Amino acid sequence: MASEVTVNRTETVTHIHPCYVRDDFSYILSNNPSVICVLLYAFLALLSVITVSGNLLVIISTMYFKQLHTPTNFLILSLAVADLLVGIVVFPFSMAFSFSSCLHHGGLLCKMRSSFDISLSTCSILNLCCISVDRYYAVCQPLTYRVKISPCVVVNMILVIWGFSALIGIGTTIPGTSNEKCEGKCFIEVLMANTIGLILSFYLPVLIMLCIYLKIFLIAQKQARSLQNTTKSAAVVSKMERKSTKTLAIVLGVFLLCWTPFFFCITFQPSINNSVPVPVMEMLNWLTLINSMLNPFIYAFFYSWFRSAFRMIIFGKIFQVIVFILKFSNEL
Repeated sequence: MASEVTVNRTETVTHIHPCYVRDDFSYILSNNPSVICVLLYAFLALLSVITVSGNLLVIISTMYFKQLHTPTNFLILSLAVADLLVGIVVFPFSMAFSFSSCLHHGGLLCKMRSSFDISLSTCSILNLCCISVDRYYAVCQPLTYRVKISPCVVVNMILVIWGFSALIGIGTTIPGTSNEKCEGKCFIEVLMANTIGLILSFYLPVLIMLCIYLKIFLIAQKQARSLQNTTKSAAVVSKMERKSTKTLAIVLGVFLLCWTPFFFCITFQPSINNSVPVPVMEMLNWLTLINSMLNPFIYAFFYSWFRSAFRMIIFGKIFQVIVFILKFSNEL
């Protein structure tokens, strides 16, 4: 992206970011932040705290209560860990090295920020992709579900998700860390960042998930019409599975609402001569991070067992949870 900005050495770059000033050829945080900057950072810090707290509740609930030890919830646990790391790592990195400042000064810390961002976002969407596969077998092939989606299979899924996400995050940022002049390798960097990376970490998983959930929807509709011919217990189980699938589909929908605008901008930005306003890109970037805050609220709203677990942790058994965490850490 073109990085020429005609401003004085210490002129506040409010058109770039209200908290940054220009210093030679880089952008640094201002020593005298404006009121807007202070309010912005206070709001972002609050979002980070809510993200960490909400996902920590999901993690503790899933680990502490044996009733929640199911393959689906283990995948939700993996998703919550990714969202927790967004709150702990990416939020602070994004506050110290904003998306807009990194557009004009791509230093090592900006590369690290981008790598964590890409890795954790890829991890989130791959977790959602595996959850959709889990839901497919639970709703469409219930008789073979326990065989095909066993705890061992889920553990292997999670290991592949995190390993592949790390490779994507490193592979799309490492090629640009060299300070040498851009020659033939620029094509490879652009191909990795704007084509292969986007396809593997977003477009392909989203296409797979949409196809799976469409198949689930069609089969669930067929099952609903035949429920009157089944026993009461089978009908209840089928209803619970459909409700679980509906909830996780809402998680997917919220993810798409938060992430699709940003990925569309990144995809089509080169073809429109990078004419997307920097404040718009900054806003879309923070919208993607807010998604990590929303997932725990979706679980708490739709899952009665998560609501019960949250209440027990917050009000009734907080000291027992602390003892459990200490015991678990000692075992590790």
